[in-house]
Amino acid sequence: MIVKTRAVVLREIRYRDQSKICSLYSRDFGKISVIVKGARNPKNKLSGLFNAGNVIDLVIYRKNNRELQLASDGNLVLSPMVPEPDMLRFAVLYRIIDMVRQTTENDEKNLPLFSLLAGTLEQLYRKDRHFDLLYAWFLLRFVSLLGFQPSLGRCVLTGEDIPQAIEAGRASGLYFVMNPGGFALPWAAAASPVIKHLLPLSSAILLCKLETAPVHEIEMIRADHDDVERLWNLLQDYCSRHLEHTGGRKNLAIVSQISRK
Repeated sequence: MIVKTRAVVLREIRYRDQSKICSLYSRDFGKISVIVKGARNPKNKLSGLFNAGNVIDLVIYRKNNRELQLASDGNLVLSPMVPEPDMLRFAVLYRIIDMVRQTTENDEKNLPLFSLLAGTLEQLYRKDRHFDLLYAWFLLRFVSLLGFQPSLGRCVLTGEDIPQAIEAGRASGLYFVMNPGGFALPWAAAASPVIKHLLPLSSAILLCKLETAPVHEIEMIRADHDDVERLWNLLQDYCSRHLEHTGGRKNLAIVSQISRK
């Protein structure tokens, strides 16, 4: 059966002389694997299309009982090479697509997740974006979509209203509790044996802003780099505890080093 779908190329590996086998996250079928015959031949019309990070409109010969589908045609929608290559953009891109590849199952359609991925990449590929802040925004949305949305409005240990406590000056910082995920007020977390991380108030407020901001408004958020880096580490740790195969901290450290240059 010939079907069309939009997809993000998550990974590409060489196959035989001129072909590729690619892992894709598609709008209509979730994560799938395809073989692209002749994709490494410069004269092939599909040459350069199936590169990691590209968003493409794809035509495949699909069979339900076949693990490897055959890609027959496609068109480029978005590329990380446009408007121009950027090292931080690529560092963030590969963290995003690697996380999606490692934590999702084959042939499980998830339209909200595809929309999150494609929408994030659309912003990532624009010029002069805050790539570091966009990555923190994606991590929060990603883990929430997979069923582990942290509670940021009420203390996960007492149920007290977090914004009211901050406004009353009763909290100069907040703990982030790993399980159940979310904020805890200092006096409640101090006596609890749960795994937790202490955040300065500025980092906690930034996390709340990221929770409510649509992706196209991220550029309007002003954030200190140290706060952003704290959220990277926090959310990466949170993802690692609740999702399998989220990748190592070494790659995250590389992103951090690039963003400081």
